[in-house]
Amino acid sequence: MTTQDDDTVTVVARIDAYGGAELVSNGSPSRARLGSIEDARSYVGQHALDLAAQLGRDVVLDTSDPAGAWTFVARPDGAMVETAKNRPGSAPTTSAPPELVEPAAAPIAPPDAAAPAPSPSAAPPPPAPAAPPGNGWSGPQPWTPPASVRPAAAAAPLAPLPPPPAPRQPPYEGQPRRAAPTLDDLLGGRPAPAPGPAQAGWQAFVRKATFGLIKPGPGPLELRHREAVATIQRSLPGPRTVVVVNPKGGASKTTAVMLLAATFATLRGGYTLAWDNNETRGTLGWRAVPARHTNTAVDLLADLERFQQVRGARVGDLDNYVRTQGAAQFDVLASDEDPAASASIDADAFQRLHGTLSRFYRILVIDTGNNMRASNWEAAIEAADQLVIVSTIREDTAASAAWLVDGLRAKGHGDKVEHAVTILSAPASSNDTLLSSRLHDHFAQLTRAVVDVPHEPSLVAGGPIDFAALSKPSRDAWVLATAKVAEGL
Repeated sequence: MTTQDDDTVTVVARIDAYGGAELVSNGSPSRARLGSIEDARSYVGQHALDLAAQLGRDVVLDTSDPAGAWTFVARPDGAMVETAKNRPGSAPTTSAPPELVEPAAAPIAPPDAAAPAPSPSAAPPPPAPAAPPGNGWSGPQPWTPPASVRPAAAAAPLAPLPPPPAPRQPPYEGQPRRAAPTLDDLLGGRPAPAPGPAQAGWQAFVRKATFGLIKPGPGPLELRHREAVATIQRSLPGPRTVVVVNPKGGASKTTAVMLLAATFATLRGGYTLAWDNNETRGTLGWRAVPARHTNTAVDLLADLERFQQVRGARVGDLDNYVRTQGAAQFDVLASDEDPAASASIDADAFQRLHGTLSRFYRILVIDTGNNMRASNWEAAIEAADQLVIVSTIREDTAASAAWLVDGLRAKGHGDKVEHAVTILSAPASSNDTLLSSRLHDHFAQLTRAVVDVPHEPSLVAGGPIDFAALSKPSRDAWVLATAKVAEGL
């Protein structure tokens, strides 16, 4: 605050620990945020000198900050003299300065030019400096005004306070400059595990031939295979449905369903179902290992209520309706095999079966039959998390697949087509490379990925699939194809 007693004008200033200054001068309170105590001291001192120069008389500056309290005399000639100080630390150190009370005094008027200027000797002499405290702190140094300060030539009316410099942001305001690291950051910084010794190719041969003395790392093909296995084995956010489609018979839908299910199951540890969603009769049950029963989806549908009861439902009870595939670790749910039956699976039946089976299996791979206008076929498309479009490298099956894609896009399933995977299987040991290139170019523009699987002689007979009899190139190719499917789950 500014008070006037005879020829003495006093400015009261309070500085907080964060560089905030609150002062009352000439009857007007003001606040400024300077960012540091040092900046605030300079700002307050300069204000007192400016006021002394304008008034043409001494101005007493009563200031305090967390380090202590001091009294200075700012003189019109630009000198700043310390007259009294408190012991360091005697001033309040709270972040909020104490509320200043302005005395009920009218603002002072500019001094009369005829009034005699106060004598510099009128100011009390500064006391002798106190001995420094035991910790070696000698207290604040007397404030020295900058060289640019010059005494005013004549008194003038008081000018508004200059705007303070832009404050530096204190640590408690705004967002932190850098986010604190989390557990995920720590775990994410772990180095990748070593790939381990080679298990295939010439690298494995060298390792075995030298009894491990020479251990070449795995080659590119083996690393690609390992990455595909890891993709298949990753956890999923819930049960997932893979729907295999091509409306033409002989397009390798059933084979693809069986081999995708077998690959998922053997690498993920079971809980996989291959399901023949033919509205009447399909051939998936004929390609599966026989079971002790001949029950199908129609029989399960008749007894479905018992599996919809949460407390009474048991996964083991499904064994009376599905056909377990032994070491391949997946189950097969066949379509109706009774030639005299008139029952059929419609959209409602599919939805009921799908809702129940999703409670017992993590992955359902569905064979859709050949009638893309059947309601259960359309219901399977709606339920699909991943479409798989299959074709052999033949003109007729490829044209059927292309027609299917056009129909799906026309019916509003363009997003599922773009997310789909196309699997092209070789119908013979030698392929039409020109046709293969055409099919790759066509379906690569429509679907997310196009993969090839080789011709497999053990599948030609059409009987139950012996997965152990598959050639290594076929097994490896189906691992890569299954990994592409898994990427979309």
